Amino acid sequence: MSQLSEKLQRALAIRKKEETFRTLNATEGLIDFISNDYLGFSNNESLFSKTFQFLLTESVASNGSGGSRLLSGNHKFYDQLEPFLVNFYKSEAALVFNSGYDANLGLFSVLPQRGDMVFYDEFIHASIREGIRMSHAKAYSFSHNDLSSLKEKVAINVPRNKYEDSVVYIVTESVFSMDGDSPDLKTFAKFTKSNGYNLLVDEAHAIGVLGKNGEGLIPELGLEKDVFARTVTFGKAFGCHGAAILGSENLKEYLINFAKPFIYTTALTPHTLATIITAHKFIGELGKESSELLKKNIAFFKHQLEIHKIEEYFIPSNTAIQACIISGSKKAKLVSKKLIDKGFHIKAILSPTVPEGQERIRICLHSFNSKEEIGLLVKLLANFI
Repeated sequence: MSQLSEKLQRALAIRKKEETFRTLNATEGLIDFISNDYLGFSNNESLFSKTFQFLLTESVASNGSGGSRLLSGNHKFYDQLEPFLVNFYKSEAALVFNSGYDANLGLFSVLPQRGDMVFYDEFIHASIREGIRMSHAKAYSFSHNDLSSLKEKVAINVPRNKYEDSVVYIVTESVFSMDGDSPDLKTFAKFTKSNGYNLLVDEAHAIGVLGKNGEGLIPELGLEKDVFARTVTFGKAFGCHGAAILGSENLKEYLINFAKPFIYTTALTPHTLATIITAHKFIGELGKESSELLKKNIAFFKHQLEIHKIEEYFIPSNTAIQACIISGSKKAKLVSKKLIDKGFHIKAILSPTVPEGQERIRICLHSFNSKEEIGLLVKLLANFI
């Protein structure tokens, strides 16, 4: 066995010993409390039909894009999609990427420069962390959703910066993927604006769920002009694929020229672009019922937690993401297995994805979950924990 192979085997052995080893498992036949398909759009037949009709109307029958957008892949649907996103999300410009990971990696690897400073929430997405690392900017984490912690880190580190042209970026999410909670974005925006800093917000788990028509928390709070850039993704509540960076026209041009995940990636297929367009139109026309059902299911779930007296195990959240803390990977995996054996598709989230001691059962609620399913899930969970 080669030296490299031995290293790989040792790394895998450590994961197995620590109960953090990941595997791919079949998911068919289980009740979905795990996917990010909050509104059920990924399997919505009406949405599928509308997308197909859109392709027929546009006389498009293509299986792929054939290259990056800077080569042959800049399909005519992009000319429809990006202006549509600008209007939908109330932004000056929009640039579509192939995924949320690509979008964050592209933005954060080239926007902050050497000598700039990035202050980010400690629970920020891994894609953002990786992008910041690649940027070579100075980076500091602050306590989760804690403005006082942010102010303290800024007060200590900004005066130490010797670069005269240093730019300061503040980074957070509108709904956090593992906790389901939100920061006080109005106070974050006020602090950022008053100091001449730049606020960047990942809206991945908010769009489609929050806002009048699923535009996200930023438009709902009227903070569009106070945020330098937003990341929106389409693989969650919108049930398709892809993402976009929202910001100024100058930012869009900059990313087209410098963001490697954009420059060197084969463009999305015309079918995917058509699905994104149709899904955004669909949520305004027919998706309101799904949104209302989701809100009712969230309220019903929280009421069931009260009935079974297990609220103390959950991180406070009014979103579709509900996190039940079960400290220890072995315990969390055991509870997850028991729920799976009862027919529920549930997954334990283990360190290093979450901090050690914060292992959890992550429950995603959907518009299509019945009250009977939700009630039984909570009852079983109460028994198992």
